[in-house]
Amino acid sequence: MHSEAHDVGAPSLLETLRTGTGLLHVALEKRLPFFSERLDTDWYRRLLQAYYGFYQPMEAALYDGGLIPHGYDAALRTKTPTLVSDLRALGLNEHTISTLPRCTRLPPLDTPAACLGALYVLEGATLGGQVLRREMALRLGIDADNGGAFLDIYGAETGRHWKAFLDYLSRLPLDTTARARAVMAARATFSGFEQWLDSQEVLL
Repeated sequence: MHSEAHDVGAPSLLETLRTGTGLLHVALEKRLPFFSERLDTDWYRRLLQAYYGFYQPMEAALYDGGLIPHGYDAALRTKTPTLVSDLRALGLNEHTISTLPRCTRLPPLDTPAACLGALYVLEGATLGGQVLRREMALRLGIDADNGGAFLDIYGAETGRHWKAFLDYLSRLPLDTTARARAVMAARATFSGFEQWLDSQEVLL
């Protein structure tokens, strides 16, 4: 992963990830139902169940694999426990949560670079959370205490945590091959997430 001769003038990892995933990001956002007039509490609950079905196996694979480069604070950034808390607040018990469908077609997370690409997608998904939580509060009466904590998981710290993640990425000297692997994993994470949500019938 580390390059003895870092490519001079090559795009940064962040630039490469942004360029490589931009269209997939936009395509997925257009299909998410948060701003749909048809969204109701039942659809929202099914949507969070589907999110859990993707995040739980993704985070397990990432954090159990031991390949994330040093410096990433998994304890701070793990999303699954908050999803579980939201699902409980929405009326699901432990047994129901434990038997929810889970995605089995995960992106390959077999290199440190691939892990970084997947983490870029998961961390980037926290941006704009305040807007989503406000919308759900207005539309469905859902806030951080009754099923909406995941939407704005970092709250007022969102900007600071995102900057810290970008600083973390910038400290990792990846060569051209590693950057390509990171982008492939990020793209696979976006497309895999969309396909999973589609299979759970929660997208527009």
